[in-house]
Amino acid sequence: MYNVLIIGCGVIGAACAYELSKYDLSVCVLEKSNDVANGTTKANSAVVHAGYDPHPGTNMARLNVEGNRLMGELCEKLDVPFKRIGSHVLAFSETDLKTLEVLYDRGVKNGVPGLKLLTAEEVRTMEPNLADTVLGSLWAPSAGVISPWELTLAMAEVAVRNGVKLVLEAPVTAIEKKDGGFAVTTDKGVFEGRFVLNAAGVHCADVAELIAEKEFTIQPNRGEYFLLDKSEGTRVHSTIFQCPNEKGKGVLVSPTVHGNLIVGPDAVNVSDPDNTKNTAEGLEFVRTMAVKSVPSLSFRDNIRNFTGIRANHSSDDFLIGESKTVPGLFNLAGIKSPGLSSAPAIALEAVAYLKDNLNPKEKADFRDGRKVIRFKQLSSEERNAVIAKDPRYGRVICRCETVTEGEIVAAIHSPVPPTTINGVKRRVGAGMGRCQGGFCGPRVQEILARELGVPMDRILMDGPGTYILTEQTKGGGAK
Repeated sequence: MYNVLIIGCGVIGAACAYELSKYDLSVCVLEKSNDVANGTTKANSAVVHAGYDPHPGTNMARLNVEGNRLMGELCEKLDVPFKRIGSHVLAFSETDLKTLEVLYDRGVKNGVPGLKLLTAEEVRTMEPNLADTVLGSLWAPSAGVISPWELTLAMAEVAVRNGVKLVLEAPVTAIEKKDGGFAVTTDKGVFEGRFVLNAAGVHCADVAELIAEKEFTIQPNRGEYFLLDKSEGTRVHSTIFQCPNEKGKGVLVSPTVHGNLIVGPDAVNVSDPDNTKNTAEGLEFVRTMAVKSVPSLSFRDNIRNFTGIRANHSSDDFLIGESKTVPGLFNLAGIKSPGLSSAPAIALEAVAYLKDNLNPKEKADFRDGRKVIRFKQLSSEERNAVIAKDPRYGRVICRCETVTEGEIVAAIHSPVPPTTINGVKRRVGAGMGRCQGGFCGPRVQEILARELGVPMDRILMDGPGTYILTEQTKGGGAK
């Protein structure tokens, strides 16, 4: 029996696994997908919020500010791309200016550092491509942008390296109480644990109700995005928000850590938490709202659209704590924005609960940290040295992003290896450029098949059923 079973390996589940791997505990993570970070974590704005939006005294307010504070050191330790570029909330009316004052006061009460109300002239000095209709902004220098899937992967890798068991393609179908803990049934078998951390994202309520009385409801909420080419990456230099409303923080325009520009999202309640299709209506709404902030945006340079699903809850707060009806079941639910920003602090909250109940000792041999070779970021001397050790780093597979065969092979043999083309994409960036894998995709597929020792037609694009090769055609060799 494991000490702890974690259900879900998005950023919250991975953060919990990472923190728990520091202790003398047996931990198992059960993830329904074929990779980590494959739900909401891979499809969001990738912004580390400053913490002025949540109401003072809420879990969101407390954990957002603390998570933001922890993020810099964590990302440096785990070699995860993270940049504190700051954020502006724009005002377009006198009513908006009053809203900025409210947000400023909230931020001060929440302990957000460096907040400042700027005039129209001050904000356009910082961001000259903003609309002439901007009357002012709330500037938050502690806000940043991050690669959420790389953060999740890094925490999962360190956790696995330190003894945590990660089981993929293991959707939970039943949970039963048993002497001393729980029996959790999955497609990969039954796993027993003394405590269960429910970090199942938009499926948190479904998981909890497998054993507990109905305590909360999750409303899936769809957000659609544009990802613009790097030619648009410097259109703005900080994250640009509009004033928040009852539907969320509004449509943003922001640089990404990879040099692109992200635009979105809208906010539409949906019934299917797994429906991530884009819609013409949603994308048109995002486009219309975004040019209100930055009129010169070039949507002709769009290279990708995507959709993410938020786990909304009516309380407008994170639901963190032990189930009221099932002791030992600890729910981490309703983790919508700023969930990514709060993840390091949320994990510490869960660990504090488990430490009170398990009283574990810290591992003397815990191995923290991670270092990734990113070939395109190396100097000429560093590149030559890497190639001398492994010639595969001299073979560029993805020309758009300058990703080498050596980087792909290293990812495939990492503690949490990819098995799909998009899994490689999330780890090393192959396919993230302007052609979106049009040229490098087949080569990545070949490398995956070779390194994993499986036929080419077994390699998927991403999730179940996303086959690239299906059958042999004429010619005897082509598929």
